[in-house]
Amino acid sequence: MVKKPIISRGKTYEVDEMITHIGRKDRKICIVYAIDRKSRSVVDFNVGRRNKTTLRMVVNTLLLSESKEIRTDRLNLYLGLIPEEIHLVKRRGTNYIERKNLTLRTQLKRLNRRSIAYTRSLAVLVAILKIYFWY
Repeated sequence: MVKKPIISRGKTYEVDEMITHIGRKDRKICIVYAIDRKSRSVVDFNVGRRNKTTLRMVVNTLLLSESKEIRTDRLNLYLGLIPEEIHLVKRRGTNYIERKNLTLRTQLKRLNRRSIAYTRSLAVLVAILKIYFWY
């Protein structure tokens, strides 16, 4: 069984989301995940609609670990979830996670935008991401 890693306290994290689809092109799904900026390892992820509920699951994990800084892109949904004193939105603040997005789309063909490979169910997508991130 693949388990979520233990998160250290007081670190800097990057959070981002990527859109893919399940079954058909019109059934879009959002993968939200956070990486430790220093080790570049994925500490938490969630899969669901692109809304505050999906983002909150990942952000709450980071807030419970007393993070020093959380870096995100300019998505407005983050504003109400992350306290202003630790939230950082910079032009190049999410370089590592954006590179990770590209690597994910390259290595997992089912996440590619234009591909014949796809995921039929949400459970399979979550299982594949757990194996890829934490195994």
